[in-house]
Amino acid sequence: MTESNPEAVMLVQEKVERKPPSMYKILLLNDDFTPMEFVIEVLKIFFSMNQEQATRIMLEVHMQGVGVCGIYPSDIASTKVKQVVEFARKNQHPLRCIMEEN
Repeated sequence: MTESNPEAVMLVQEKVERKPPSMYKILLLNDDFTPMEFVIEVLKIFFSMNQEQATRIMLEVHMQGVGVCGIYPSDIASTKVKQVVEFARKNQHPLRCIMEEN
């Protein structure tokens, strides 16, 4: 029961290569005014770190001038940066948070 239909369309599934999204590091920058305890609080609230992890990153920020809080896709990273900066300003701290391509 094979019929020949000149109008038949053959669908071909194309393989689409999808690259993983670009990842961005979120960095906290040291300043001379933001208390260490506040930096620890930020790390715990916005990056789900425990006390030990948050303290370690806070010390990196304090001693080296910068600390990596996490690595995320662009949209998540930019949202977290905005949340951290907004929280810091609301609490009257000049804490700087930026993102850079990984």
